Amino acid sequence: MLERISNIVRGLSADAIEKAGSGHPGLPLGCAEIGTVLFSEIMNHNPKNPAWPNRDRFVLSAGHGSMLLYSLLHLTGYDLTIDDLKEYKQLHSKTPGHPEYKETPGIETTTGPLGQGFANAVGMAIAEKMLADRYNTEEFEIIDYYTYTLMGDGCMMEGITSEAASLAGHLGLGKLIAIYDDNDISIEGSTDITFTESVADRYRAYNWHVVDNIDGHDINAIKEAILKAKSIADKPSLIIAKTHIGYGAPNKQGTSAAHGAPLGAEEIKGMKEKLGLPVEQKFYVADEVREHFTQRNKELQKLNKKWQDKFAQWAKANPKLKEKWDQAQNLELPDNFEEVVNQLEIEAPIATRSASGLILEKIVDEVPYLVGGSADLGPSNKTYLERYSDIQKNSFAGRNFRFGIREHAMGAIANGLALSGLRPFTATFLVFSDYMRGAIRMSALMGLPAIYVFTHDSIYVGGDGPTHQPIEHLASLRAIPNLAVIRPADEEETKEAWISAMKKTDGPTALVLSRQELPHIDKISGTSDFSKGGYVVSKEQESSLDVSLLATGSEVALASEVAKLLREKNLNVRVISVPNREQFLAQDQDYIVSTLGDKDVLKVVIEAGVSQGWYSLLEGEDYVVSIEDFGLSAPGEMVAKEFGFDVKKIANDIINKFD
Repeated sequence: MLERISNIVRGLSADAIEKAGSGHPGLPLGCAEIGTVLFSEIMNHNPKNPAWPNRDRFVLSAGHGSMLLYSLLHLTGYDLTIDDLKEYKQLHSKTPGHPEYKETPGIETTTGPLGQGFANAVGMAIAEKMLADRYNTEEFEIIDYYTYTLMGDGCMMEGITSEAASLAGHLGLGKLIAIYDDNDISIEGSTDITFTESVADRYRAYNWHVVDNIDGHDINAIKEAILKAKSIADKPSLIIAKTHIGYGAPNKQGTSAAHGAPLGAEEIKGMKEKLGLPVEQKFYVADEVREHFTQRNKELQKLNKKWQDKFAQWAKANPKLKEKWDQAQNLELPDNFEEVVNQLEIEAPIATRSASGLILEKIVDEVPYLVGGSADLGPSNKTYLERYSDIQKNSFAGRNFRFGIREHAMGAIANGLALSGLRPFTATFLVFSDYMRGAIRMSALMGLPAIYVFTHDSIYVGGDGPTHQPIEHLASLRAIPNLAVIRPADEEETKEAWISAMKKTDGPTALVLSRQELPHIDKISGTSDFSKGGYVVSKEQESSLDVSLLATGSEVALASEVAKLLREKNLNVRVISVPNREQFLAQDQDYIVSTLGDKDVLKVVIEAGVSQGWYSLLEGEDYVVSIEDFGLSAPGEMVAKEFGFDVKKIANDIINKFD
């Protein structure tokens, strides 16, 4: 039966890709047996309840092979019809080119950029350990699931995979099982032109259990390898399955021609003849296969029902744990959350990174599902939670992650945590956001509420020099859709920034924080309009307005000093803080004009980064005090002055506009 199902998966996949005129048939044909064994016999899941908390997870890290997953989801009974398979890659279909989270029932995470899915799976496996430590009791084990991921050669080559695999081995994630589709073929040809290392030895060195060189088309060998992996409790497992890309295609099997283009009508005909499928019938599913999965679904639903009954008993016996469970599942905040944060007393001057650390310590006490850590920069990022323990092998009850210097994997692992009932934060220097950009983008694409703490936010970093001084990074992050980028100006705005980040549950937030101390900024009406992205900090003395100074972060204090000099020259000046530029740009035009002043007002933006994006708010003589080159190695204030971030210079340049 499983061989029959595998061949039907091949037929469905080839037909869908052919109809779309685009796709990757190589992996679905080559890994059909692997997918069939997992979905038909190994995994605990319920197609009628895809969100079952204790389901086994399957992540197709090699997301280009999406038709394998869509075919299996259809056959096993998820809400994915034959008509949906026929709409593969079409506009607004439930079967996009790569698996997309929230678009298709049964898809655990968006995959496509190679290695991201594998690292997400590591996060999911860590989450299983953490949730089990938090919610399981001696009487009731309600969390006990496995995470499976299928990787290709591309996943195995990407650096993010090495980062994530290293951490997974360190943590001893025994319920993580990765299957490597080792077919010796990549887009350009045989993998031996670039990839000749011993993968098995590499993963053994990472402290993984490795099952090497099984026949990926032998159903019994696949079962045996998975069952052996499940028996290893203290190490993650890698199963290296030797497969033939495009298995069954009479002329393209085993060649790069099978990787990324439709097989063609004649090749599909030959494949179907070889595999015993009806040659002329497209999207064929045998009646006995339908019946097999009907019976299998009944078993899975009974399994889910048994868990639900146990969960109800657990909830009744542990009402406080159930309350925490619900709070985490729904990302609920305490009713007085904003009040608690805003009442926190923080003395200024203080670096916003330090203010953030104090705020974070307060928030984690109020929000038990908030967890996170830094890429070996906890003392610098101020993100280590002193009152809580670390996540380590055999100890997952804590709140602190030691991600090590693995920024890219850190971001993707956090996405796996966010997909699993936890709220993650991660931290590094702003300049190193480049190392994790792929994961940040995936977080924004999936709408995951991850929080990124980026410190050392400008040339004021000073002596470490241009390699550590971010210049283009604010603009780069602001360009990512659905990522809120907030750069607070003082301790008060930092509170508001954290409140905003915690309240945003439909996407990630980047908090951009200073290394150097910043003064408290007196504001005419507090931070009441912070949520609009920009607001007036100090107003002109008379009704007529000459100059509006817009600034973010540490430059708001600089702008306030510039305003004092301008007022001495009888210029009417307004200072505007813009902690979240994209949010400010999203406001209605009336609010923007009332904040900035009309077209006759000179508007000057002051921000220690590139000017890109600011000119959408400016016109005519308006301009930006910015940095369009890399930084320098010197004390921060000296570097800033060298680049023109000097009160007198900025003030004189503006005064000259009125002479």
